[in-house]
Amino acid sequence: MKMDHILKQAKKLQAEMARVQEELANEVVEGSAGGGLVKVKANGQGDIVGIDIDVEVIDPEEKEMLEDLILAAISDALTKSRELAQKRMGAFSKGFGLPGLM
Repeated sequence: MKMDHILKQAKKLQAEMARVQEELANEVVEGSAGGGLVKVKANGQGDIVGIDIDVEVIDPEEKEMLEDLILAAISDALTKSRELAQKRMGAFSKGFGLPGLM
């Protein structure tokens, strides 16, 4: 009887995790660099879904600076995306004694 209960709980947990992962795909965070001149959007699964570059920083003479700003904004967006995923999915690892799950 205990095994049936454990299996039911596992299926319920699996369904809840799938639901949260689907929600994460639809949630968007924004990273920025250069005081907001370069913005990058990422979803909760770590996919880059948009980039906005202010025309003020588009200068062929400053190509390397723009590249650095884009990388910094991507890094910021991905950090926020991981934090969002950890916040949402971390609840599943608490109380289950599963170190390293999240």
